[in-house]
Amino acid sequence: MYPAKPGPIGVFDSGYGGLTILREIRRRLPDYDYLYLGDNARAPYGTRSFDIVYEFTRQAVEELFSRGCHLVILACNTASAKALRTIQQHVLPITDPDRRVLGVIHPTVEILGKVSLTRHIGLLATPGTVMSHSYAMEIEKIYPGMCITEKACPMWVPLVETGEADGPGADYFVKKYVDECMAADPDIDTLILGCTHYPLLLDKIRQYTPQNVRILPQGELVAESLADYLRRHPAMERECTKEGSVEFLTTESPDKFDSLATLFMQSPVASSRITL
Repeated sequence: MYPAKPGPIGVFDSGYGGLTILREIRRRLPDYDYLYLGDNARAPYGTRSFDIVYEFTRQAVEELFSRGCHLVILACNTASAKALRTIQQHVLPITDPDRRVLGVIHPTVEILGKVSLTRHIGLLATPGTVMSHSYAMEIEKIYPGMCITEKACPMWVPLVETGEADGPGADYFVKKYVDECMAADPDIDTLILGCTHYPLLLDKIRQYTPQNVRILPQGELVAESLADYLRRHPAMERECTKEGSVEFLTTESPDKFDSLATLFMQSPVASSRITL
């Protein structure tokens, strides 16, 4: 059904945030080829139902498979929370059991045992990710008894996507959500940035976070987890081409995508438009 020859590593997000994941993956693994797909025309996913997020994510994964990807990273917390498990358990065994789809939640949670001393964790994320409780369930699975306080930050993605991340207006909402999370549990010593947009607010988040609290952006964690995965799965590693290339696809206007994507990637982006 899908091309058998080796191809790029696929990276999918509902919009722009996954570009922060791709940026760190390319920094950690520069020799591989990458194909990024942003479903910008149907973003945001965070307010959509589980069924719709699953359907949109499945379409995107199948599109990347059809373009030669054997391995796809869901660089989107909402897709990882609402669609990954169903795709892994019910889609791949039917479509192609030799292909793999990985998410961003497990690699983020996995590190917590090494960095948290109090075992009290704060999660700053979109309303959709918070409502899914995917982080809480993953934490309970790996670290039973670890406490998590989940805080929805609905204004942070709009601030980033309207170019206001560095503006004074962002300070109010960054401080508000960080303060509310810390007030809910003063014993928190580790904050997860559970949305791939949030690294663009990192300087302000650091400014309003107590100095004794560690902040975990996901990009470096996912990149290191992917490197480890490829080391442990040499058969899959051989299915990933290595010419150091990157290609960008969007379901929106390329001009609109490229301008904001350049901000996320910190380098020029030129994309092509597709329809899912």
